[in-house]
Amino acid sequence: MDPGNKSTQFKADLMLLCVTICWGVSYFLMDLCMEEMDPFTLNTYRFLGAFAVAGILTFPRLRSVNRTTMKYAFLVSIIITVVYVAATFGVKYTSQSNAGFLCALAVVFTPIFAFLIKKVVPEKKLILVVIVCVVGIALMTLDENFHMALGDILCILCSVAYALDLLFTESAVSHKDVDAYQFGVFQLLFTGLFMLALALIFGDPVLPSSGPVWFGVAFLSIVCTGVAFIAQAIAQQYTSPTHVGIIFCMEPVFAGAVAFFLAGEVLLPRAYVGAALMLAGLLIMEVDFSKLKRQS
Repeated sequence: MDPGNKSTQFKADLMLLCVTICWGVSYFLMDLCMEEMDPFTLNTYRFLGAFAVAGILTFPRLRSVNRTTMKYAFLVSIIITVVYVAATFGVKYTSQSNAGFLCALAVVFTPIFAFLIKKVVPEKKLILVVIVCVVGIALMTLDENFHMALGDILCILCSVAYALDLLFTESAVSHKDVDAYQFGVFQLLFTGLFMLALALIFGDPVLPSSGPVWFGVAFLSIVCTGVAFIAQAIAQQYTSPTHVGIIFCMEPVFAGAVAFFLAGEVLLPRAYVGAALMLAGLLIMEVDFSKLKRQS
């Protein structure tokens, strides 16, 4: 595929949108699973389980992995560990609405870090989209009683680390010696091993004891972690990290929908306005208005 092709970029963005839907579901499942296990143990199951499934199903494709791919996978896994430790404890110690908003702030930090690290000046259209999406997330998730709790601080740390993850992943998969699929799979392994070490030191590793939690762990591991991370690594070859950050800001929208249907949570009217704004932001980002103007 041609990385510069608009159609290819749209397909990559659509793939990332599917990833975002899975992560929207993950908030509900994380809450469910942490009724029986600590965050480190949950993340250990998520990442090692995802690696085991990917390894079994695609072992022949993994045998040819080179040192460069392994090196980048190891380094990015350090950042991912910070992301998921902060996110999981953040969800545990703050409300889901605050967590959804603060973790989605990666949409703001990504273009800032891209400018600071890579000197990439964001397009005017993307600046507008960032503003629209941030306003939308705020309308959807914040209330007048918002305060900065420990969980809020951890979720901000998550969004900062995730913005860095997007940038370093883009650099990694752009390297000529890095296989994006292998990179995606082996970062699952390294992150899982980091989480296992933390679980043995600070946690209390236990097996799930109920059917719903077993299902939650399996879905988080296979779909929300394994499929999602590999899809992200592949898709980021054909789109920009700022596009990725903006697409991932849809996560609170899907998390809210899951909470409505599975937990009976009803959103305030302004929350629906916020969701509409974020959908509008995606539309603005994906439509080539200059091309439409030329055609008209």
